[in-house]
Amino acid sequence: MSSIFSPYLLGNYSLRNRIVMAPMTRARASNLNPDATTALYYAQRASAGLIISEGLPISQESRGAVFIPGIYTHAQVKAWKGVTDAVHAEGGLIFAQLWHVGRASHVQHQIGGQAPVSSVAKAANAQTFILDENGTPARTLQSQPRALRADEMPRLINDYVTAARNAMDAGFDGVEIHGANGYLPEQFINGALNDRTDQYGGSIANRLRLPLEIVDGIASAIGAARTGIRLAPFGRFNDMHPFDDEAETWLTLAKNLSSRKLAYVHISDQETLGAQAIPDGFVQRFRDAYQGTLMVAGGYQLENGQAALDEGRADLIAIGRPFISNPDLVERFRNDWPLNPGDMSTYYGGNARGYVDYPEFEA
Repeated sequence: MSSIFSPYLLGNYSLRNRIVMAPMTRARASNLNPDATTALYYAQRASAGLIISEGLPISQESRGAVFIPGIYTHAQVKAWKGVTDAVHAEGGLIFAQLWHVGRASHVQHQIGGQAPVSSVAKAANAQTFILDENGTPARTLQSQPRALRADEMPRLINDYVTAARNAMDAGFDGVEIHGANGYLPEQFINGALNDRTDQYGGSIANRLRLPLEIVDGIASAIGAARTGIRLAPFGRFNDMHPFDDEAETWLTLAKNLSSRKLAYVHISDQETLGAQAIPDGFVQRFRDAYQGTLMVAGGYQLENGQAALDEGRADLIAIGRPFISNPDLVERFRNDWPLNPGDMSTYYGGNARGYVDYPEFEA
């Protein structure tokens, strides 16, 4: 049985352990660029086998909340280079998570106050963050979207490809497409939402068309071995609903991704975040259909992460919130040291407090 602390060959990269720092939005970029504190935050956690960055909007259109650093301007690329250099100086590896929220946005975030885009013109019964009249972050309902036209898909795919190339220019080791949590790719995948009548809706193949075109575009530009994707089968975030061929849809996607020889597929179970759990046994069915590196996330720590490896359900274990308050999480696990508790009031937004001031363990 492989230890969670044993190395793992991911494409051309040798991970020093199988613990991945999961992508986590921290909303600390007041000017939409990462800064020296961002670099310190990620460098402090570079002992993870791999870091996946917070979600990075790929364009102005893709934005969905305040204070999120993007990857679509020259200034952002230059600023992220400072972050990746800091991680690499500590011997770490870091992938950029590419993010298009689709309808999970608000007109405040869109150029000229235009409507956000989605697979269809159906608003979500969900909220996002905008700035109120006092410039203070405030929750509000997501705006009514418009449906993307079929002739817009090449432009959209190019936005993803350009962002992936930007990430390489910024020194990232690869990219992860955010296809989970009810964001744009899932707005096409979900059969309860996507009722389009063109080549991007209806059948399973049609609903998977855009996500696979995004994968293929990025893999062609930067290499499949540097391309991963995050999925949340049976996810319900951002007003996603169940649909008749749900299991078949995800398993069909698994088979299609398997043939593309990606760096990995990242499966997120949202039960620990208060959403529906992935049905029992489904991750194994997905693993049987997907012949490649599989990463799992969703409430994992040392014991259940090692169990997932022992049972063959995964190759890599992504861990989120414990990394916020424990920059030295890997060593704490390795030495059975106690964990720092996290301060949830500082998870989103703010300054260095609750971001880079958590102490390492003093033996």
